[in-house]
Amino acid sequence: MPIVLARIDDRLVHGQIVQGWLKTIPVDTLLVVLDLASCDKMQQMLMAMALPGGIEFKAQSIEDATNTILSRQHDNRKMMLLAASPSDILHMIENGVNLKSLNVGGMHFVNGKKQLLYNIYVDDKDIENLYKIHIKGVDIESRILPGDERLNIVPLIEREYLATREA
Repeated sequence: MPIVLARIDDRLVHGQIVQGWLKTIPVDTLLVVLDLASCDKMQQMLMAMALPGGIEFKAQSIEDATNTILSRQHDNRKMMLLAASPSDILHMIENGVNLKSLNVGGMHFVNGKKQLLYNIYVDDKDIENLYKIHIKGVDIESRILPGDERLNIVPLIEREYLATREA
């Protein structure tokens, strides 16, 4: 299943995804990777209802999503991969999923997180996971919408990662 876009956005399916990304990028499948969503049929139904026509919706656990991608049984589909956290993406990469790039769209403030960009709040574990994703050869950028300027956030990740190592 060719991954057209891999994105981290902790709100998962919302207006920017539906109106911005899914109406702009050439995908026919949205794969939401989140262990809790894979068990919550009501949440799955609500997310699926928000999608434009012609987009197949899947909500799977991290393990099932990894296996779905690696099985290659859906190689004729074009997919957007949507995860809530860097740890989910790193787990998939470490288990064989090949990503060339990653879009970090939204990681919102919760206690214990600090601001990396106006729309990205991270803790030390997020930084470590993003750094590990980067050193595996994945290009990491941030944009809210497809028409926005691509912002290479690797220098920010490296700076924060080194700062945590020096502390």
